[in-house]
Amino acid sequence: MPGRHSLFWRLAALLVTFCLLVISLSGSWGSWIDLQTSYLSGEARRVLQGYADEAGRIAWEGPEAVDAFRDDLKQREPGALDLLDAHLQSLGSRPSIEPSRLTRMRRLEWPMSRRSQTLPLISIPLVEGRGYLAIQLPERYRPWRYRALLQAVALYLIPAGLTLLFCIGLYRVLIAPLARLRELANALHADNLGARVDPRVARRSDELGELGRAFDHMAERLDESLGLQRQLLRDLSHELRTPLSRLQVASEAGLSGAELEERVRREVDVMRTLVDSTLELAWMDTERPQPVLEPVEVGALWEILCEDACFESGWSPQRLPCRLPAAGGLPGPGQSERAGAGAGEHPAQRHPSFAGRRLRLPGRSSRRRLLAAVGRGSGARGGGERAAAHLPALHPAQRRPSRW
Repeated sequence: MPGRHSLFWRLAALLVTFCLLVISLSGSWGSWIDLQTSYLSGEARRVLQGYADEAGRIAWEGPEAVDAFRDDLKQREPGALDLLDAHLQSLGSRPSIEPSRLTRMRRLEWPMSRRSQTLPLISIPLVEGRGYLAIQLPERYRPWRYRALLQAVALYLIPAGLTLLFCIGLYRVLIAPLARLRELANALHADNLGARVDPRVARRSDELGELGRAFDHMAERLDESLGLQRQLLRDLSHELRTPLSRLQVASEAGLSGAELEERVRREVDVMRTLVDSTLELAWMDTERPQPVLEPVEVGALWEILCEDACFESGWSPQRLPCRLPAAGGLPGPGQSERAGAGAGEHPAQRHPSFAGRRLRLPGRSSRRRLLAAVGRGSGARGGGERAAAHLPALHPAQRRPSRW
């Protein structure tokens, strides 16, 4: 059963109203056309009234004059005719019309009936109302001549035009939004990920509104997914440089066989973890599960950072002090340690101007939040902001970039 806001009810109400309107208009138009085409034309009235004026001048001259007039008029207008007195009695020597027909006579100003098989009998008053001229309507003055054409226009052409207008309205209401959705789908096909449905359509409470909102949600998910894929490729290529650069440093540092083997094994584990994390990230982007929060030890995180950075840059551990309070484990995503370590490694790797400088991690805890500033001291301008961009939010921690 369609819902209360379904488009079905609007369409049903609109269609029922339209059908009832067309039926009502067709019936009223048909009756109006029947009535208007039943009246005699102006020419017919003038001619027949002229015959009545002639009959009025000789009606009381006697039966012989009346018979002569009837014979003369029949030569001009073949059909039944007679001159009658006020009591519908013939003024001639003999009646020429059956008495039963005299009760069904019509007046000039009356509409003519179509129910009779023969032409109607017209009653025209004589001068001073002393009698009547009864004459059968001449064939050439028959009404209803254009009735069939007018009925066709009223019953077929006008409803067809109204139906066309109704279809145009339905097209604008239904098909136009669907055509717009098709254009938006083609825009998505052409890599225009910013295409969105008209807000007026998306705010509708019917099926078209639901379709528009579903399309917007799909477009947003697609845009977000492609953005995450691009970001993943950038991050993956960037993160792979770190263990590869350390392997290059290890190969050039002249380490012993055991130390080199340990370093290679460690960096291979890092790259394997990175690949596994990439697969997990792709799965999380598809399934969108609730990530499991794992405790992140800030001190251990900084030790990992110090060890890798010192090995790669040749710095001493004293140049990488950690001045964060012992806040214990903070909940965060499973890969927070690796990402946080990378955030601190990037300045030391990319900015040779750090030679002779100190990289500190000061901060304080406030209401279960860890407020940390990545980097202190002089160095490359803007490096802190770029490094802080790689530091994850250690839930419910905040990050605050600062100058180097």
